[in-house]
Amino acid sequence: MNTKFEKDLENLNDLIQKNLDAKKGYQKAAENIDNAALKIFFENRSTERGHFAQSLQSEMALYSKETETEDSFASKAHRAWMDVKVFFSGNNEEAMLEEAIRGEEAALSEYEEVLRENDFTAATRGVLNAHKISIKNALTDIKAMEDVS
Repeated sequence: MNTKFEKDLENLNDLIQKNLDAKKGYQKAAENIDNAALKIFFENRSTERGHFAQSLQSEMALYSKETETEDSFASKAHRAWMDVKVFFSGNNEEAMLEEAIRGEEAALSEYEEVLRENDFTAATRGVLNAHKISIKNALTDIKAMEDVS
């Protein structure tokens, strides 16, 4: 197997892991917020990120590769930081929205980079582009919620 192909698959696996991390992060946010609309929003994002990970795992299976699905050190550290922020901010909605914006902007950037730098099949690129569009829409929604709060 060539090195470029292995790197492409490694990048795809990284996106799977980051989506699983985001799923857990959104679950954590939903558990720690009282605002019903934000709770639903965070729960929906968590579910969506779980679906993203599943669809990318299906793409990996087409390449006869298994995915690594353990928590990354970065995700554990990020969730721990979210716990600290929640503790000190008293479930501050604004702080949670800011963190969600930061996370979605990072995800959007990662998807754009993976699409730009990797050679995937048209089907895999379609999956990645659909995820990217959904992330952009979520980012727009989050920013709108931040403006209201």
